[in-house]
Amino acid sequence: MIDLHTHTTCSDGTDTPFALVKKALSAGITTLAITDHDSTAGWSDSISAIQPHFELVLGAEISCLTSDGISVHMLGLLFDGENNEMQQMLADSRDTRIPRMRKMVELLKADGIDIDLEDVYQAAPEGATVGRPHLADALVTKGIVGSRDEAFLELLNNESKYYVTHAAPTPVEAIRAIRKAGGVAVIAHPFASRRGQIITSSTFSDLVEAGLNGIEVHHRDQNAAEQENLIAIAHELKLVITGSSDYHGTGKLNGLAENTTHPAQWELLESQADARRVVRK
Repeated sequence: MIDLHTHTTCSDGTDTPFALVKKALSAGITTLAITDHDSTAGWSDSISAIQPHFELVLGAEISCLTSDGISVHMLGLLFDGENNEMQQMLADSRDTRIPRMRKMVELLKADGIDIDLEDVYQAAPEGATVGRPHLADALVTKGIVGSRDEAFLELLNNESKYYVTHAAPTPVEAIRAIRKAGGVAVIAHPFASRRGQIITSSTFSDLVEAGLNGIEVHHRDQNAAEQENLIAIAHELKLVITGSSDYHGTGKLNGLAENTTHPAQWELLESQADARRVVRK
């Protein structure tokens, strides 16, 4: 089984990188990608957990914004972790998260919701890239909502009055940076309309021109019709089709390997990196 999209405590997951690899091994996963938000901090810990006959794919999920303000997530896989431009882009994105979080907390407090920035910090694991899931966890801890899902549904989704955008690369800029660092770029859950505004089919031509390698098609936040539409786009544009769990541990309902990538599609995707960077023991 091949799962190319997971998160650890280095962003908004609840398993450490080491624990996630061990859990993947127990689940029978043969190829796992670690793709924390705007961070490669979990790479070293995850490498220390691998066993023979297991492939570890190192990457990151990059937060992007289109020119008209639509949030897009880009999976960068198999890039050179020492590439300075890539690491600078990730660092810049992380640096915008604290001012954004402060503003969201201020908006919530202005409406009488008892939450402050310290509550968010306490909800985030040490060293994690702070994001909305940690704000959601803080709201759960304070008894304001019952779960992360409820927090996003009622307060933190992209259409909420409490949502605050942040400085981020465009999808084209992110793709170019990933490819320049030798990796491959896969757009994550592009038609997940339940999350808010989504890109249109016509957007893909610009992404392909920038170097897009694949589309995450099989994902729980995209219904059957959306997945069929994405399959057609992938075939037309000769893009790799992936399926992934987007696992976050107990932070989301997503189960490891609930969606997977076909081995032939993974082989094609992996061949498009500029070097063989899959980690094996």
